[in-house]
Amino acid sequence: MNITKEAIVGEIVAQDYRTAAVFKSHGIDFCCKGNRSIEEVSAAKSLSIDSLISELTELQQQTGATTNDYQSWPLDLLADYIEKKHHRYVESTSSQLKQYLARLCEVHGKQHPELFEIAEQFYASAGELAQHMKKEELILFPAVRKMANAQHNHQKMEAPHFGSVQNPIQMMMKEHDTEGERFRLIDKLSNHYTPPQDGCNTYKVTFALLKEFEDDLHQHIHLENNILFPKALALEKELA
Repeated sequence: MNITKEAIVGEIVAQDYRTAAVFKSHGIDFCCKGNRSIEEVSAAKSLSIDSLISELTELQQQTGATTNDYQSWPLDLLADYIEKKHHRYVESTSSQLKQYLARLCEVHGKQHPELFEIAEQFYASAGELAQHMKKEELILFPAVRKMANAQHNHQKMEAPHFGSVQNPIQMMMKEHDTEGERFRLIDKLSNHYTPPQDGCNTYKVTFALLKEFEDDLHQHIHLENNILFPKALALEKELA
């Protein structure tokens, strides 16, 4: 992919997920705010456009690193992957993190009152994500699979009961934005997931797990916002 100043961040990452590491190193949101151009994010972060493009181009030219070409995957496979990898990760890790955060608040809350707000933000996120994923599993993803099946079998597609897939997609994207904001706050409150000097092993493990959770969420949102959702809208239009 030839990267220019007009290139869109989310599309760059959709073509080569390795580029996400470059954007993250500069604090550039490639998932929830992936619809911005290189020129826009460079200006927002006071970066040299040429330097950023050079970093991205250099990484793309590296060989040997293998990445999943999610862009080429059938839509139903991508939906299955998101559900089995990212949804299951959130479900299994949320309960573990809740226990760790409760313990940290109990033991270290007096010395580090920010822990209470971190816990509050994470509890809210875990609850909202659980509802969000159920809506995807019960409403959006079945519609995506039906469209993929109709395309594969050259069949006509009846409109779903909720109208266009644009309706649930808009809702999902708004909820993605909310979670992105929550984790930006958690990142700030935790000093970028850096345990304090008096932090015990549980402190270190909890912050490392929170960071891992955020990284997984970023990839989860990226796959939906930048690949699954646009392709689902295009397929709906094609079938119509």
